[in-house]
Order: sequence, then structure tokens, then C-alpha cells
Amino acid sequence: MALIPLGEPVRRAPPGGFALWALGFRPFYLLAAAFAAIAILAWLFVLTGRLAMPMAGIWWHAHEMLFGFAAAVIVGFLFTAGRNWTGLDTPTGRPLAALALLWLAGRLGMAFGGGIVTVLVDSAFLPVAAAAIARVLWRAGSRRNYFVVAILGLLSLANIAFHLARIGMLAIDPLQALHFALGMIILLETVIGGRVIPSFTASALHGVRQWQSQPWNYAAIAATGVALLGWVVLPDARWPAALSLLAVALQLPRCIGWNPWATRRTPLLWILHVSHLWIPFGLALLAAAQLGWLPRSAGVHALTIGATGGLIVGMITRTALGHTGRMIIVGRIETSAYALVQIAAVVRVLTVAAVPAAAVAGIHVAATLWALAFLLYLWRYLPWLIRPRVDGQPG
Repeated sequence: MALIPLGEPVRRAPPGGFALWALGFRPFYLLAAAFAAIAILAWLFVLTGRLAMPMAGIWWHAHEMLFGFAAAVIVGFLFTAGRNWTGLDTPTGRPLAALALLWLAGRLGMAFGGGIVTVLVDSAFLPVAAAAIARVLWRAGSRRNYFVVAILGLLSLANIAFHLARIGMLAIDPLQALHFALGMIILLETVIGGRVIPSFTASALHGVRQWQSQPWNYAAIAATGVALLGWVVLPDARWPAALSLLAVALQLPRCIGWNPWATRRTPLLWILHVSHLWIPFGLALLAAAQLGWLPRSAGVHALTIGATGGLIVGMITRTALGHTGRMIIVGRIETSAYALVQIAAVVRVLTVAAVPAAAVAGIHVAATLWALAFLLYLWRYLPWLIRPRVDGQPG
């Protein structure tokens, strides 16, 4: 007697398959995680004078963390989310591989070149990526997400401004362009975070109580953007501190309203909540720096390590699990990576703000913890990122 199949058969990926170019998150999460560990350890050698860069070391470090590491994750995330938002294909295969190679050429140029060729190559990555995601959003009429193209465009301009200032063709401090880029990244994080963090929490913790107000969200996002712009444009003025404190006052109730305490036993959620809380904390530290109470780097590293690093390590685990066909559940390796990034942020900020005599030691400790976190990610996710989905689905 023939057996009656119950439902559709589960398709399994062929063993030994190669799927690195199947969707944007795969190459860019892999490259970003590897670069996060390599670049931060290289920074320690630059800082101690054992390694020379073709430009000021602090410029290289800040640029590569923003336009190397963070930009790769942003593009990988948007190419992956863009397909979900629109139902249309984002770059895969050879176009995706070419874009990854363009990103890699920029990193090599920044480390070993620095001339006009490096300017052209490195400045091309974000505009090309922006054009690719804009095409998909435009075809689908996804107006709600057009803002991501604007953010990528502004990041592209910031990168060009940095390079022009670095080679003496634009009369601004190169760090000012980098701070503008950081502001754009934080703005993108707080917009996307406001969409996904409460949603993920409500989906995973049924019955969790949350407070949400769309007008309040808009006000918090707008205040954050204005505060960061004021910090960039008027770095030596004191009155923009009031803008930063207003943004803090609007962001904190928003973050607390998502009920972060309820996620304390769920690492995949608490990492997102804790990381986003670094945004108001970082803004408060920037206000203190604007008033002359603290060094500027305390707020900068709260936003870069705590907020950006934390949100990135949380999202590149979650999206990699889901888009490789696995259960969205993390274990000790991921939880350890989350904790390492957060401890790195605390060490870096605390030593700058409260124990300046230990600032150099704090850099070394924070850098080591950061590198370990992303090496753990690579150890766990490298095989999954290069192999096809376990459920046989495309992507």
C-alpha cells in the first residue's frame, strides 16, 4: 500500500554547496566580522608605533570602523532586508561579488595606498550600493524605505568630504566628516531599531507589556538627528549640549517603553535593547563633552562600540540564523560575543571618562574583547554563511 505524504517534502541543500553570493548578508557579514577583528588589532599596532599607515592613524582607525566595518554590515543588511521589503531580488551572484571586491579594494587602498586611486575606489562603494538598493525600492514603490537611500547618499558625501579634507582639497577637519558619518549611522540605527526591537520583543515574549507612541518616536528621532548635527557643525560650542540633552529626554522613555527588562533572559533580545540604550547614554556623554566636562571620545565610543557594535553583533547573528534557514535561537558562543562587545564598551568609556590614567590600558582591553567577539562570530557562522540554506530555500 502506498504511503500518503503528509505535506510538502522538505528540500535539503546539497552537501558541499557554495552559497556565499546567494544574498547580500553572506559576503558582507563575513567580511565585516573578519575586518572588525583584524582592523582593531592593527589599530593597537598603529597606536604603539609598530605599524604605519599612509595617513594619520586616528583618521584611518575612525574611517575604517565606519566606512569599512559598519558600511559593510549596513549594505549586507539592506540588500537582505530590501528583498523582504519588496519581494524583488537585490544583487546576487557576480554583481554581489563585484561589489564585495570593490569594498575589499577600498580597505586595501586605505591600508597601503591613500592616493587619488584610493579616493576613487573607496568613494565608489557606497554610491554603487545605494543605486542598487534604490533601484529595488523604486521598482516596488516602497516609499516607506526611501530614507535608507538618503542615508547612504549622505554617507557617500561624508566619505568624499573626508578624503578631500585628508588630501588637502577641502578646508575642514577630516574628523568632522567622520563624525557626520557616525551621526548618520546612529540615525539609521534608531529608525530601524524603533521598528524591529519592540516588534521582535513582542513576537518572542507573548503578552509582554510595551509602551509605544508614534509621535514620540518621530520626536525622539528628529531630536537625535538635530543634536548630532549640532555636535558636528559646532564642535566647540556649548549651547548644542541642550539639543543633546533634549534627545536624551526623548530617547530614554522610548527605549524603556519597549520593556528591556523583560528580555533579560533572552540574549537575542537583550543585546538589541542594551545596545540601543547606549544611544541616549552616548548623547548624554556628548553633552558633557560639549560643556567641557569630559573628553569627546567618551561619547564617541559609547555610540560606536556600545550602540553600533552591539546592534551589529545582535543583528548579524539574528539575520544570519533566519536567512540560513535555522532556528532563531542563540547559544553560549553568541551570548559570549554579545557580552564581550558590551564589556568592551564599558571599559573603553569608563577609562576615558573616569580613569584617564588607565585610558591606554582601556584601549588595549577593549580592543582585545572586541576582536574576540567577532572571532567567535566567525568561528560559529563562517560555515553557515558560505553554505546553502539548510531548508533548501533560495537566499
